[in-house]
Amino acid sequence: MVRTLLVRGMLVGILAGLLTFGFLKVYGEPQVDIAIAFETQMDLAKAAAARARGVAVQEQPELVSRQVQAGIGLFTAVMVYCTAFGGLFGLTFAFAYGRVPGLLTPRAVSLMLAALGFVAIYLVPNLKYPANPPSIGDPATIKMRTALYFIMIAISIAAMIGAFALRRLLIVRFGDWNANFIVAAYYLVIVVIAGFLLPVVNEVPQQFPAVVLWKFRMASLGAQFIMWTTLGVVFGASAERALTGGRVHA
Repeated sequence: MVRTLLVRGMLVGILAGLLTFGFLKVYGEPQVDIAIAFETQMDLAKAAAARARGVAVQEQPELVSRQVQAGIGLFTAVMVYCTAFGGLFGLTFAFAYGRVPGLLTPRAVSLMLAALGFVAIYLVPNLKYPANPPSIGDPATIKMRTALYFIMIAISIAAMIGAFALRRLLIVRFGDWNANFIVAAYYLVIVVIAGFLLPVVNEVPQQFPAVVLWKFRMASLGAQFIMWTTLGVVFGASAERALTGGRVHA
């Protein structure tokens, strides 16, 4: 059954990837084009200033065309990303199903996992280190920025897992409602402390259009919301049919 859930998770991930790609192609790529145009103007201004000082400027060749990046490159990246998350989602569901008190149906477990995954893996880390267009940021700090972002994700996931472990200990003594409130407060305290301790990274130029940055971050949020919603809803229905032999719970 674990293999069945893994395969179904990957198939749902493919569907989520198609939907996400369509959204990013329509809403996200125009913002990337504007960001690249801004970067090009900045580079041209720097090159002109360097030539005025008598410094030779060597142009960097374009390794991958913009057309390829916005087409097959974006499609491949989104599909691999969503398919991988779909498989991990299926495995997580296989572990969680039957172990969550009060959530008896596969659809309920799937929706819960999708909501928690969206919060722990994307929303909370993104509040600390929000998404920026690919042309924004110092190339020399990309490794540091990537490491900090993944550290925040790891802390958020660990805090979420710890909250569930704590809930199992508290639910008998304090009841469902009070236990949920305590573990939610526990999770918030952990991620807020981590957010204050981790260094701030802000490399967006002051001249960069705020509207473009906002739309790009909304595109990132929308893409993640589409992926996690598709996983939660579609995988839940698929898993329910697999686990109940086609009999759907009321």
